[in-house]
Amino acid sequence: MRLILALPGNEVFAAKLALESGAELGGLETRQFPDGEHYVRLLSDPAGRRVDIVCSLVRVDSVILTLLFVAAAVREQGATQVTLVAPYLGYMRQDTQFRDGEAVTSQTFARLLSAAFDRLVTVDPHLHRYAALNDIYGIPCVTLHAAALLGAWIRAEAPNALVIGPDSESEQWAAEVGAAAGSPVVVLQKERLGDRDVRITFPDLSGFSGRQPVLIDDIASSGRTLTAAARELIALGFARPICAVVHAVFGGDAFAQVERASQRVVSTDAVPHPTNAISLAQLVAAALRSEVADV
Repeated sequence: MRLILALPGNEVFAAKLALESGAELGGLETRQFPDGEHYVRLLSDPAGRRVDIVCSLVRVDSVILTLLFVAAAVREQGATQVTLVAPYLGYMRQDTQFRDGEAVTSQTFARLLSAAFDRLVTVDPHLHRYAALNDIYGIPCVTLHAAALLGAWIRAEAPNALVIGPDSESEQWAAEVGAAAGSPVVVLQKERLGDRDVRITFPDLSGFSGRQPVLIDDIASSGRTLTAAARELIALGFARPICAVVHAVFGGDAFAQVERASQRVVSTDAVPHPTNAISLAQLVAAALRSEVADV
């Protein structure tokens, strides 16, 4: 039987995953010594077993050492395979040098995880300049997609929806969400002026009067795109939008800003957050059972 271990903060997702996959949910003891160094102890025996370590890599700097120590302990104590289940994969933003002298951290981070794990399973990573994760990761990577799950939620909760994608890069993904929702789809034009500043351009929405707008995005980090789009929709005479996102990162006051401009905010449980309404456990469990890598 597979063994699933949860890094702190990931216990709820790991429990759902164990239930869906028929695996054993193991235990960890983690703490910090008075000088801040990390202590790790396995409370379940990994010897001779495939072990899946669940850790959503949001605000990863606070957890990376514990994660690497757990992976090393699992391997040293006899696991036959060590898989990282990271529903959200961090350090994908800096995928090139935008200015001279910058570190391309996505590549360095990929090498770090590739040295510690045999396999990676993640959901909708931010692939911008990379065609696939295996462009930078040296281990098999399973890339799962939540579009159908978002669409199913929209079909059930907002049957008169107008699905709105955040930018031209999201066109194919937004179309998949719309198809699953049975809803029309429009895509915005977004110009990013800085880390927290965006300019949004809307297409003609006059033919969609009376529909419930549902703004979708893969990652809600600064929240500026969702907030700006929501305010513009209200100004155009639409109902307050629903916002549905895969990764509810929401740094700083981002969630408060989005919530104020929206009727409702929902997310998958890729990142633990009060808005979690769409479970990914069944999707991830199927991938763990299949052992098929998306290369």
